[in-house]
This record gives sequence, C-alpha cells and structure tokens, in this order.
Amino acid sequence: MACPSRCPRDSATFEHMTRFPRVSGWLEQLLHTHDTPARTAFAYALGVFFGFSPVIGLHTILGLVFAFVLNLNRVAVLLGIWTNLPWIVVPYYTLATWLGAAILGLEVPHAVVDALLHSLENRSWADFRTAAAELTPFLWAFALGSTLGACVLGVAAYRVALIVITAHRRHRHRQGTDL
Repeated sequence: MACPSRCPRDSATFEHMTRFPRVSGWLEQLLHTHDTPARTAFAYALGVFFGFSPVIGLHTILGLVFAFVLNLNRVAVLLGIWTNLPWIVVPYYTLATWLGAAILGLEVPHAVVDALLHSLENRSWADFRTAAAELTPFLWAFALGSTLGACVLGVAAYRVALIVITAHRRHRHRQGTDL
C-alpha cells in the first residue's frame, strides 16, 4: 500500500503498514473505511436503527452481521449502535412503549408502572416478576414503538451523517489533506 507524497515516510503508521502488509490489507477489508459518504452514512444509520430497535442484547451482533453481509463500514455501524447510551435507554424505551401503546389503543395503568418502580427501588425479585407479568401485554407496544422510533432515528442519522461526512471530506480536500 503506497503512501502519497504528503504522508511522512518515517511515521509509525507507515512503517507498521509496510512491515505487515497482510495485516494492513486485512484491517482495510475488515473496517471498510474508504466507502463513499452515502455508504458510510448508511452504515452509521443502520447502526442507529439496530441500537434503538427492540432487539436489546442482540443489536451489536445483528449490526455486525448486516455490516459484513452488506460490506459496510464496521466502525460506522458500531458507532451507530452505541449511540444508544445507558442513560438514554430507559427514557427512550419508555416513550417508545407508550407510543406503541397509543397506536395500538392500549392504556398503561399507573398501578403497573408504580409496581415496577417499587420493585426496582426495593430490589425485590418477586415484586419485579409480578410487575413484569403485568407488563407482558405491552410487548407488542414495545416492539412497535421502538421499531418506529428506530426507523425515524435511523433516517435522521443518515441525513445528518451524510451532511457531516460530505462537509468533512470537502474540507479535507480543500486543505490538501485528503489521503
């Protein structure tokens, strides 16, 4: 892999890449970082979709499977998946479930929510199981609301990422640092 004249020949990165050409080729293929802005934005948006979808616990695996199958930038997919940070999870899925319940015409009784909060405060497994059993009818609301939310957030992420990536590449090109 040749380095353009702007790249310092004595850099550690260049030495590493020339010393281990198989590793650099493997990393290039694995990460797939030289995609078009639209494909990179799509990879990020796909990650955001899986990060906010109802498949909690499987989102990283599913995102990487789709990234490999579609030959997308794996780093962008992972960044999108991990956009759903721990302090966002509870409010997002709560709002998504309420949205799904509203669409399906289900009413969420306040007693169920209070029982769930009580079980979490007391860390009582028996109380939690009772509250979870009462919330079971809302699984469809959870699935519907979080899928709709994931779609909306994925489309928004695509648009924003495409604008940012295109602007960044344009700026790098103007600065003459486009490697």
